[in-house]
Amino acid sequence: MNGHHQALALALFSAFVAVTLAITTWVSRKRHGSAEEFYAGGRLFSPMENGFALSGDYLSAASFLGVTGLIALFGYDGLLYVVGFLVAWLVVLFFVAELVRNCGRFTLADVVAARMRERPVRIAAGTSSVTVSILYLVAQMVGAGSLVALLLGGTGEAARSWTVIGVGALMVVYVSFGGMRATTWIQIVKSVLMLGGTVVLTVLVLLRFHGNVDDLLRTATDRSGHGKAFLAPGLKYGGGWTARADFVSLGLALVLGTAGLPHILSRFFTVPTARAARRSVVWSVGLIGGFYLMTIVLGFGAAALVGPEALKKSDASGNTAVPLLALDLGGGADTTGGTVLFAVVAAVAFATILAVVAGITLASSASVAHDLYAALRRPGGRQRGEVGVARVAAVGIGVVAIALGLLARDLNVAFLVGLAFAVAASANLPVLMYTLFWRGFTTRGAVWAVYGGLVPAVLLVVLSPVVSGSPDSLFPGVDLQYFPLRNPGIVSIPLGFLAGWLGTVTSAEPPDEAKHAETEVRSLTGAGAV
Repeated sequence: MNGHHQALALALFSAFVAVTLAITTWVSRKRHGSAEEFYAGGRLFSPMENGFALSGDYLSAASFLGVTGLIALFGYDGLLYVVGFLVAWLVVLFFVAELVRNCGRFTLADVVAARMRERPVRIAAGTSSVTVSILYLVAQMVGAGSLVALLLGGTGEAARSWTVIGVGALMVVYVSFGGMRATTWIQIVKSVLMLGGTVVLTVLVLLRFHGNVDDLLRTATDRSGHGKAFLAPGLKYGGGWTARADFVSLGLALVLGTAGLPHILSRFFTVPTARAARRSVVWSVGLIGGFYLMTIVLGFGAAALVGPEALKKSDASGNTAVPLLALDLGGGADTTGGTVLFAVVAAVAFATILAVVAGITLASSASVAHDLYAALRRPGGRQRGEVGVARVAAVGIGVVAIALGLLARDLNVAFLVGLAFAVAASANLPVLMYTLFWRGFTTRGAVWAVYGGLVPAVLLVVLSPVVSGSPDSLFPGVDLQYFPLRNPGIVSIPLGFLAGWLGTVTSAEPPDEAKHAETEVRSLTGAGAV
């Protein structure tokens, strides 16, 4: 872009940041400082509002940037993310939303601790939730770096690094001052903007091909450089047994991981009743389903109009496919239309990142303050306010996420989110399912379920090609690769369920039948729910 158009792009891009900061400032003046207000926004949101916020929380940089880029580069195999992300919500709707709203207050640990010994359960669940949140945050940081570096007219490392630091600082401000109420409204505004922007881009792509989808697919296939293999399974996850196992592993992680994501679970506590939680999921499924249908058009549109060579030149992982597509649809880099459309899409993508990182940071800081701090605080010691601890925790989590985001800046954001989903499905989902549906589940089983999934998942990622042993690893000059798969879900998810079962059957303490009966009645009827 020339200087004039770049200035216009930056002005439009900065407008959303100003609006979200204004929302945070306005909300922070009205907050009361209570834990319920900070963590759950006073439980005053309607199903429609929470549904839009859920979609805003869930449709992250992985969806808007990463998935579209993977479809543009790998065709059919990129669709796995679309299917996995959407099908996951059926698990949430039928097994999680209503029961979790009735059993907990603010976090996953509240649900488990309702029928277990609190201290070990809160430490385990809090540790797992923070780990998953940080992995998810890293993906958003990487997406922000790729996006703003492109907006500033280059892909230099300095631009990416300062962008990651800036996003981290903004997310700390949103959470520390606005809490759940500001975060929710930022997510609602972001959801409306992103869905509206996606509709506009989808219509423009279809108009470019005169509504002929066959022509769109044919052109994408011709420009892909892979021929008919572009529309057939196996381009990314085909070949040897490791690629096929990776395909299954990723599918399991995506479908089962959503129900264990801390920032998604925390949204069910922002509505007044379990019925409202269920209805908010129905709203979110409709919004998310419509969005993912449109990303298919955008992915193939980027392949057909921009081409894989230009995509890889801008970002090797395809994270900039949507902005480059917008630039082309608007008329090109040196046109006002292209610049305006590019800037609007960049602002929407950045809004996506800010809204998601705010939600994740809030959920993880809640786990630190409400679970870890409460469990590890020395008896008789001076008790600090939980909300104050959460604000301090948000700063610490932001620093860690910034450091890891700088390290992983060359990986695809959808792939990074897949790792977070795998850890969530391995550590959080087993303990949640056993707690809700197994009468004989014990405290030892709960702790073993969390660590039995968390430790293998993280360890297998460290020993995988993601970290070392291949040219696109985090540390290409090191070779610690002993696990051949890039996603650990196919191994770590069964290990989490197995560890929970083994810990329960070998437990010396009998299960508390009375507490289970109380939890069962509360989860199914809402009697006694907060």
